[in-house]
Amino acid sequence: MSKPAPIYKPGPISAKPLSGLLGPTINEAFAKQGFAARELVTRWAEIAGTQIAAHCEPMKMQWPRPVEGQPQEPATLVLRVEGPMALEIQHSSDQILQRVNRFFGWNAVGKLALRQAPLSRRSRKPTPQPPDPKAVAQVAASLDAVEDEDLKLALARLGATIKRK
Repeated sequence: MSKPAPIYKPGPISAKPLSGLLGPTINEAFAKQGFAARELVTRWAEIAGTQIAAHCEPMKMQWPRPVEGQPQEPATLVLRVEGPMALEIQHSSDQILQRVNRFFGWNAVGKLALRQAPLSRRSRKPTPQPPDPKAVAQVAASLDAVEDEDLKLALARLGATIKRK
């Protein structure tokens, strides 16, 4: 008599979040640019506000050399600013400093330095337009073999989108 095949039972999940694996590497890269916390860059829109963040982004923080026996002086936050908005960002510098220091919880940044350059953000792809309803109806008419109406409509939209390209 033969033995039955053993049933495979998966072990505990050993997958780790990507942020946990890359965290130390990313932190090191940001530290080389003087950032005390990477969140200043990753959460810039929340910290500075969407109006300001749309036209500038943090490049680095420059910390003055510590003098022995003296308290640490605040850093200079270097912002990359789109050319025409530099004057507006300069006028908003007090507000930006308050928001950044509120984020850190202490007076980490004492002044801003602006560098006029294009922002490094990626251009977003435009959202695709829905397929033409006439094309969807034409493809749906050719799907008589599909009985489920929701599936038929989904396949018709997919087919019309593929034909459009």
